[in-house]
Amino acid sequence: MTHPTLAEFASTVRPPQAADVPPLLHQLAEVHGADWVDAAGFDAWKSQPGDRVLLIGGDPVRFPECLDVAVVLPELRRHLGNRFAMGVARREAEDALAAKLAAPRRPTLVFLRDGQYVTTLAGMHDWDVFVREVERALAMPATRVPGIGIAVVSASAGPSCS
Repeated sequence: MTHPTLAEFASTVRPPQAADVPPLLHQLAEVHGADWVDAAGFDAWKSQPGDRVLLIGGDPVRFPECLDVAVVLPELRRHLGNRFAMGVARREAEDALAAKLAAPRRPTLVFLRDGQYVTTLAGMHDWDVFVREVERALAMPATRVPGIGIAVVSASAGPSCS
């Protein structure tokens, strides 16, 4: 597997206009170093080595928990020894990324490792639950995205493949 260069990835992560982004999401990127991730740059972002966590937040008016998760995520990262890089899905890319990653709820944290899907964690949680669930996610092996690539079997199919 070839990894995109940092320059190739960096060209896809222009920050959105500050007026379009709630201050807490802006702070997650600008102060805590989360990358802005859009649909075009997602594959390059996820292919970087190591553990990565993508926040798909949703509209903060409809899903106010997304702002809580944006505040807690860097604290979780720090508490767990900076074991993962952070990304924030751009608003215009959230639906496409959520569909691609089987993450229908908002907010959702999507865990990836070395370009592979690991799991998701939806919603806001108490601190102890969050720490335990993020530790569990970081210990899980990579797998396929749920619902993608599942074999279809007909009820009338016989035992052979032909």
